Amino acid sequence: MGIITLALVTGGYLKDFAVPVWVIIICAGMIAFGTSVGGWKLIRTLGGKFYKIRSVHGFASQLASAVVIMGASLVGGPVSTTQVVSSAIMGVGAAERVNKVRWGVAQEIATAWLLTIPATALVAAGIYWVLIRVIP
Repeated sequence: MGIITLALVTGGYLKDFAVPVWVIIICAGMIAFGTSVGGWKLIRTLGGKFYKIRSVHGFASQLASAVVIMGASLVGGPVSTTQVVSSAIMGVGAAERVNKVRWGVAQEIATAWLLTIPATALVAAGIYWVLIRVIP
């Protein structure tokens, strides 16, 4: 929502930085769509591939995630909720017994996190390159 609103302000379509309702609705719809399409794979990974969690583990990891996300929100720090929850689940598993966590799965996810930022930057540069040639 922030990026879309920033683009609207930068493009002169909005006078001040206030997120329009239609942007909120579109973003919420896309998040819901993404969750419905790929959410079960994420839930399956977080709920069983890292570490076989039980209710107490879920409660502890969700509480820890909420504290971290709220803290980051209050100080204005950008965080990925998926990364926070994943890390909390690994932390709960490691607290019970370090060898219970499937560190290979954690390594795959960490690698994906590290590759996401440069890949996104390259895609954005490519889109920008195309746009400056198409739009005079």
